[in-house]
Amino acid sequence: MNLFNMNRRHFLQGATASLALSALGAYGMDGLSQGKTWRVALIGTGWYGKSDLFRLIQVAPVEVVALCDVDKNMLEAAAKLVSQRQKSGKTPKLYGDYRKLLAENQLDIVLIGTPDHWHALQTIDAVKAGAHVYVQKPISVDVMEGEAMVAAARKYNKVVQVGTQRKSTPHLIDAKKNIVDTGLLGKVKHVEMCCYFHMRANGNPETQPVPAFLDYEMWTGPAPLRPYDGLPHIRWWRTFKEYGNGIMGDMCIHMFDTVRWMLQLGWPTKISSQGGIYVQKEGKSNIADTQSAVFEYPELNCVWQHRTWGTPNNPEYPWSFTLYGDKGTLWASTMQYDFIPMDKDGKKIHKDVVYEKEKYPEDNTEERIELNAAPATRLHMLDFLAAIEKKSRPVADIEEGHISTASCLLANLSMELKRPLVYDPKKREVVGDKEATAMLARKYRSPWVHPDPKKV
Repeated sequence: MNLFNMNRRHFLQGATASLALSALGAYGMDGLSQGKTWRVALIGTGWYGKSDLFRLIQVAPVEVVALCDVDKNMLEAAAKLVSQRQKSGKTPKLYGDYRKLLAENQLDIVLIGTPDHWHALQTIDAVKAGAHVYVQKPISVDVMEGEAMVAAARKYNKVVQVGTQRKSTPHLIDAKKNIVDTGLLGKVKHVEMCCYFHMRANGNPETQPVPAFLDYEMWTGPAPLRPYDGLPHIRWWRTFKEYGNGIMGDMCIHMFDTVRWMLQLGWPTKISSQGGIYVQKEGKSNIADTQSAVFEYPELNCVWQHRTWGTPNNPEYPWSFTLYGDKGTLWASTMQYDFIPMDKDGKKIHKDVVYEKEKYPEDNTEERIELNAAPATRLHMLDFLAAIEKKSRPVADIEEGHISTASCLLANLSMELKRPLVYDPKKREVVGDKEATAMLARKYRSPWVHPDPKKV
């Protein structure tokens, strides 16, 4: 029995077998080549980059041939872990510049786990080099980057899967299939989404010399160069607009993308947002600690709210979305869902997150692993591979990731400009707003050149 069949059987054991089979059947898993070993590289070997790579190793025969990171310590530590996790036991080739990695290796798949400000250039360069790409969300830091990424994926005919793995989360697949699609909610005419996690780093570290093991110039790349004040990894870079999109881009995109998938929604017709730094004013962070946004559709508003202080409105659902229908309500998160019918004689339905700690015991010892997300990411990887083999679009295709990302970016832009925005994706402009249109592509730091969707 080959590794893929073994992992597939392993995955399908247990109480969620029928649900997983249903989902994988939709993904066309049985069409995957049985003898193929995928040549894989990872750019960005931090927390989530490694997590994505290890989930891929668990479900398909891969050879990790190369790793890239600007932090030599992180890179070497990742190489050791990969050699222990992959079947061949080989240590991948190591690089500090992703361009050299792409030039020197023939790759089937490139995983991108770098900070947001690097996603666009690395995705475009990888598909140009002939690889299919799995890129973390949000896909970009400005709208035109996302447009260029979609254009590149289509021009070079490559599959690009976005790490919005809620679409591959077993209990959320169940909620879509058995609650939303069956009509139990009735007419869904209002959606609320939220995040109340205290996840906004906000310190005041002093400027210090850049350590010898870190190429800070390359880490910064096309983004503005901030004075170095400590390792930017994990949460610190996310607290600055120079590199990311705030809580809106980090957390709203997951919930909004899931809502769009469940309700089959495309681009919002109008986006408005308000917020700012209302409470946590003591540190360097320049992202909003309080923000609300409305993504408008015909006869439907999707409303977002985040606070990085205080308590959640519902302690059971601190990061979640709620679909309000005229026949019932669906509360859902990464951990569970609850359906509450309007009819007092109707049946309430509750489902919890699926864990696979017994099936994949290595999950239990992996540093910083999100155990609740691991099964979803495994399914997401299988869907990615199936799309490559079938030459089809994956469940989190780059275009869907772009719509969700760009909508969040436009919400941030609306907050900054203090007015609603209407984006025209065909003309790639904000309707009737030259100032906002000029802000759809931010200035790159020299010598990096901003990608042009017409010239990828």
